[in-house]
Amino acid sequence: MTDLPIVEFAYPGPLRDTLVAAVLTGAKTTTASLLVQYADEEMPRVGERGAVVDSAGLTVGIIETRAVDVVALKDVSLQHALDEGEGYADVAQWRAGHERFWHSTEVRAELGDPHFTVDDDTQVVLERFVLV
Repeated sequence: MTDLPIVEFAYPGPLRDTLVAAVLTGAKTTTASLLVQYADEEMPRVGERGAVVDSAGLTVGIIETRAVDVVALKDVSLQHALDEGEGYADVAQWRAGHERFWHSTEVRAELGDPHFTVDDDTQVVLERFVLV
């Protein structure tokens, strides 16, 4: 058990398990989320540490935030996409994968908008972190 804030990648299940494994091997050092998802919670802060949990809710690692940027979706860099550690070859692949997730039933339910969609100007939170 830890007193650190909980860090959840995706929702419990295969995607979370894949992302957590990439964090633990050091392949995943960045992540992206929608700015709108922070309406009721604090944004990540540089220097802040968090407890990464797996699909069972168990703490499996600690990460420390190194950088946080808010950018338009159209401005996400290739380096960020590559550093997500999910095997994306370019930003277009990264965006397609993230749009599938952000347009999922789970995200739309979380946002309370069954028709939520992103576009070039949607604000995304890009976080760079290190496993400690």
